[in-house]
Parts: sequence; C-alpha cells; structure tokens
Amino acid sequence: MIALCVGFVACSNDKSKKDEKKVDVKKNVVEVLYFHSSQRCATCMAIEESSKELIEREFVEQLQKGDLMFQSIDLTQNEALANKYEVAWSSLILVDYDSNSKERVRNLTDFAFANALRNSEGFKKGLHQEIVKMLNN
Repeated sequence: MIALCVGFVACSNDKSKKDEKKVDVKKNVVEVLYFHSSQRCATCMAIEESSKELIEREFVEQLQKGDLMFQSIDLTQNEALANKYEVAWSSLILVDYDSNSKERVRNLTDFAFANALRNSEGFKKGLHQEIVKMLNN
C-alpha cells in the first residue's frame, strides 16, 4: 500500500514538472496579432496583407532573432487568445513583453480599419512607428 502511494506521488510530481516546461515565457518580444473571422471583407484582408508585407520587408533581422513575431489568427480557431485580448471581430493588436515578461498591449484596430485599404502607405508608416516604439522599450 505504501509503495503504491509513493508511486502515485512520484508520478504526479513528474507531471507537474512536465507542465511547467509547457509554459511559454516571453521576454523582450513584440507580437503583432491580427485576429480575423472566416469571412473577411476587403479592409480585413488589406490589414493582414499590409501588416505582413511591412513586417517581412522592414523587420527581417528582428523576425530572425525572434524579437518580433507576426500571427494571423482565426477567431474560431483560437478563442482563448481572442478572449484574452477581448477581441470579438477583426482586430490588430500589438503586444510587448518586457524583460520581466510583463505584457503591454496596444490595440490598433481603429487605426487599421481607417487606413489599411484606402491609405496603405499611411497605415504601414503608422504600424512601423508603433512596432519600433515597442521594440525600443
């Protein structure tokens, strides 16, 4: 009986160690998160395309080093992340993690919808500035 109890305790301790390894601690990283639904309008597609184009062109080194990440996220595929950032429709969110893994969030959704389709260059310029600010903090 005692051996059985010891075995359970040992197994449960091993499981908790494995769970600890799964925690993704982010430090000194900026994430550009574009949330979208399955059906998208022209503006929604322009936000994603312009964001991705800008990041892949202007931030190559930061992408390679892992200092910057871009994700296009289908709301129906990742509801937990959408809930975390209180997103219910197409949204552009920038997240900055400092050296202590503290998160700072900047919602650029209104700016993106106002500019991405009709003022692509203005949108890219504004997004570039926001990313640079977060990378430098």
